[in-house]
Amino acid sequence: MPLGQPPEGEQNPYSQDPYQQSWGPQPSSGGGGGGGNRAKAVAIAAATTVVVAAGVSGALILGGGKDDSADGRGGDTNAPASASPSATASASASASGHPHAGESERPTVPGWKVVVNPKWGTAFDAPPDWVVKPPDLIIGFEDSKVDYSDPHNWGKTVIVMSAPAVLRENWCLSVDDKSGRTHGTDLAAAGTKGAQGAESTDDVALSQVTRWVYGGYTQPDKKSIVSDRTAQPYTTVSGIKGSIAWARSRNTPRKGTCESDGKAVTFGFKNSAGDFVAWSLYGATGVKDELPDSTIMKILSTVRLHGTPRPSAS
Repeated sequence: MPLGQPPEGEQNPYSQDPYQQSWGPQPSSGGGGGGGNRAKAVAIAAATTVVVAAGVSGALILGGGKDDSADGRGGDTNAPASASPSATASASASASGHPHAGESERPTVPGWKVVVNPKWGTAFDAPPDWVVKPPDLIIGFEDSKVDYSDPHNWGKTVIVMSAPAVLRENWCLSVDDKSGRTHGTDLAAAGTKGAQGAESTDDVALSQVTRWVYGGYTQPDKKSIVSDRTAQPYTTVSGIKGSIAWARSRNTPRKGTCESDGKAVTFGFKNSAGDFVAWSLYGATGVKDELPDSTIMKILSTVRLHGTPRPSAS
């Protein structure tokens, strides 16, 4: 399926079906040895114009964004921002004025937390040690070619999702030698995004899952990604039918203190409005505290419909 057009002058790494294209080497952006140049993330308060720090990388972004494109490019913003590197993504929670959705909800797994995405009309449960972020927060991974010294080269994202839950925020900290910014890497995160333009639930799962591994763990390298070539049917405990696909990286060339291999799973389904939606979870692999696949599948099993989705244009 068409995966959208990249900004002028930028090559979209998934401009074709990622399982049909040649995964040739890409030039490095020359990122610093401290933070590396791959696992950089964005965090955007979607409904506000608030300067916030990324939950995964510490990158500072100003303004809003979208999470509804099938190709993952929703949420791009090129507005410059300035703030102290010590700021945290929690700033968006208080500044947005919106309480965390799900605080009064009952989880399907006793003792877990409910994570609600009111825009897409979905919910899932997260284990008690996860942090539930505001529903209007968008997180994701930015392109490794982003240059913080150039205000015109900000905000090019690889993939985003909204209303996330995060496991061990700032699990690892490093300083980017090039920008001097402190980057905090999360151990894992999960959330939901739209899949406008998708043709099927298989299409949703396959077109998005590899982006999470590429954006968070391997870019600019593509050779180390191992992914499902066909999606598998899956039904959640609540009865939602859709498709899942996995992607992992192995032996990715590493340049930074906090960089590791990673994995991701995406569940493609339709919400009550008939819109295609993608629920995704990504996490570091080959590390001491790696999130087990069994726990990931238990979290995935709790995905369910919740309330009336907002219009896609909202």
